[in-house]
Amino acid sequence: MENGHQQQQQVRRRNCEVVVDGSEILQLVENKEAFGKFVEQKFRLLDADGDGRLSVRELQPAVADIGAAIGLPARGSSAQADHIYSEVLNEFTEGKKESVSKSEFQRVLSDILLGMAAGLKRDPIVILRINGEDLNEFVESPRYEPEMAAIFSQAESGNSTLHQCMLAALHQLTVDHGIPPASDSWVTENIIEPALQELHGDNLEQPVTQEVFFQEFRKLLAIITRRLQGHPVIVAHTENTFDGNGIKKLLSNKLELDKLLDCVWRGVPKEKDRTAKQYIRVAFDRMADSINLPPYGAVEQVDAVVNEAFKMVKAEDGKAVDETEFKKLLTEILGAVMLQLDGNPISVSTNNVLHEPMSTSSTLLSPSPPSPMVSSPSE
Repeated sequence: MENGHQQQQQVRRRNCEVVVDGSEILQLVENKEAFGKFVEQKFRLLDADGDGRLSVRELQPAVADIGAAIGLPARGSSAQADHIYSEVLNEFTEGKKESVSKSEFQRVLSDILLGMAAGLKRDPIVILRINGEDLNEFVESPRYEPEMAAIFSQAESGNSTLHQCMLAALHQLTVDHGIPPASDSWVTENIIEPALQELHGDNLEQPVTQEVFFQEFRKLLAIITRRLQGHPVIVAHTENTFDGNGIKKLLSNKLELDKLLDCVWRGVPKEKDRTAKQYIRVAFDRMADSINLPPYGAVEQVDAVVNEAFKMVKAEDGKAVDETEFKKLLTEILGAVMLQLDGNPISVSTNNVLHEPMSTSSTLLSPSPPSPMVSSPSE
């Protein structure tokens, strides 16, 4: 994923506050004394009844934190995401325990955090402080009119109002233009809607020409710039390109491939040395980090490629398979996904508004309750 790292370097601008690359997590886990104290503190917070063990119920906040840290939507948002949350819980309980000891909690948490650190080293998160400087620079640059002309031609449908065109245009602008994501509800309520109210032109609901749009949209961006100067918005920015390279490296190294296949085979339920084909998807998901793919449910476009590969090899017909067939099907799926991504790489950019400090990728690593970082602009 060298591509993704190069793209991350390109977005580091003067508004960048910090790059989360997993180094702090790695330092914590590798410092046995510090990590021991950290686990002791977290275990005590989670152990609501104080019995010295964490029940399935008491583990849920840790599982939710881990899910958020790897980019999953909230539990209940989708069946795929819920499946991954269940898998994380199973890592702690081994699928059958009703509670876990402190040492078991520490061992699994260490493994998960090391995996997160490796992922962040490969694809760091850039924390941007959007304060209006880049937006003002964009408006004053030669880029502004040609880009806005292209956006207007897409947004204007013949009878669109100025208000509709401006909202559509705001959704086309990105952090590269110096504006926080307009799709975020907090940004809409505290930045965009107040700016539109301040603009309050009589022609907002009238059909619009390109000349009027240019003039009024420039005024709107000036208002947004002023609001951002007074109340900067913190955004976590990531860029990833999934091009099948990780799979290609694995398939070219038979020793590593065999080790990984052996590992996932050991981890699936079996009956008389056979397992149901449905567990091939579970196994594939456990391989995701090793092959530079996101967990299933995290990136819709990648999910579609994976689903197509499963259909091609008929991996979900409910039949039971032995170890040889299990590994053969997984290898075929890996090859199909690799070929698809090699021919059509998938690039994904995310921008999430933060309302709390993000020196790490999860509140799981926050030693104390976070303090607000984004305040509501005054009217």
